[in-house]
Amino acid sequence: MKSIAISNLCRPLGVPWPTGKDQIFNGVNIDSRTIKPGDCFFALRGTNFDGHDFLRQVQDKGAVCAVVDKDPPSDLKIPTIRVSDTVAALGQLASWYRRQIPAAVIGITGSAGKTSTREILYHILSSRFRCRQAPKSYNNQIGVPLTLLSAEPDDQYLIVEIGSNHPGEIAPLTRMARPSIAVITQIAPAHLEGFGSIGAIIKEKASILEGLEPEGKIFINGDIPELAAHVRRKYNRPFVMVGQSPYCQVRAESAHSCGTSGWLRIEGQTIPVPLAGTASLRNVLTVWAVCQELGFSLSDFVGSLRTVQPASMRLQIEHIGPVTLLNDCYNANPASMENAIECLSQMAAQQKRRGVLIAGDMKELGPHSIGLHRQIGRFAAERGIDVILAAGEFAESILEGAQRSDNAQTRLEQFHLFAGVEGLCNNVHLFVRPDDIILVKASRSARFELVVARLKDLFGLQQTTE
Repeated sequence: MKSIAISNLCRPLGVPWPTGKDQIFNGVNIDSRTIKPGDCFFALRGTNFDGHDFLRQVQDKGAVCAVVDKDPPSDLKIPTIRVSDTVAALGQLASWYRRQIPAAVIGITGSAGKTSTREILYHILSSRFRCRQAPKSYNNQIGVPLTLLSAEPDDQYLIVEIGSNHPGEIAPLTRMARPSIAVITQIAPAHLEGFGSIGAIIKEKASILEGLEPEGKIFINGDIPELAAHVRRKYNRPFVMVGQSPYCQVRAESAHSCGTSGWLRIEGQTIPVPLAGTASLRNVLTVWAVCQELGFSLSDFVGSLRTVQPASMRLQIEHIGPVTLLNDCYNANPASMENAIECLSQMAAQQKRRGVLIAGDMKELGPHSIGLHRQIGRFAAERGIDVILAAGEFAESILEGAQRSDNAQTRLEQFHLFAGVEGLCNNVHLFVRPDDIILVKASRSARFELVVARLKDLFGLQQTTE
């Protein structure tokens, strides 16, 4: 972030400058644990915390000012800027700062694939440009402002994830980010509790175009006709369809996943993809569409793609002693779950090893939850997964789906249910074996990273990641 005077901070927030000596701040932070000297601290409130409780600590760590929405301690020495809502103020500052920086913003949204697409795109663009991306899955009303505020004056491209779990959240974020390129990766059942239908999800994801610059470029998943129809009808502006369908302008003539890796056929050339899962092929094709727009040749693109790594906890292959682990426990929805199970099935068949699915709940699916979890159990059974360990509220639904599969190649005793992740962790050693290939996947709130930690305890400290 470029240096800003505290007095200049007050203007976009619409509040008067507090009395005292003006100072410069060099960064914005919302976490008292990571405050650096020269930071401006925004005191946000959460379900289990209140940033106002840590004002003395951030002062001691070198923060030069704080933005608050209630009275600070009387003995606080750093200037405080009082606003009505610190989250809203964070967005106001980010919107103002976006107009001060020259970087072109690339906005990415979708039901799945946002983070992986962002990280692949960042890897490729960084080979040629000064590029910055969201440090994590910063895609909400707090994360998007923090990403914008992280930009430096000499950055050429800033890659921003924009997400939502309820209607009406994406449009204000994209107006804040003002992207010059908008990308819609995938539409799938996710956050149905908040949206209610696929049609509502399409409408929300397409609203990333609300803030797109007038001459901005649009790239959408062209294999979803309903998405293309909505964008054409609602926004009446040109867009590029990316996919395998014959009418896509950027098209993979063929695509194949081999489990741990795969390939795409583009413009008559075979492009190796060093990432697991079918969804990775779609993500890479989307990144190629953007990079082609920005002047990359296919040969340059392929050269940079060779060294790309998977996003953390997203179908990340780890070798733990004799066990191969597919760590995909950052998040889960039906589309990403099926992609991960397909990858597990392919790897198990190729390597002639047992495939073990350790599955948790897919959250925020509302009244569709039971049916969609049954669908996942059925899908796993039909793909010949040898062992399914399921934990959580919908574990029984996963088992029911597996039992109902006409093509199930597994026996009932190979399915085991647990009430919660703790019970699963305490008993997982009874069901997994050395040389298994194990997929661990659930929504983030299910805390299945505890299962990953338990497997690492069981099978040794030495591990490598692909």
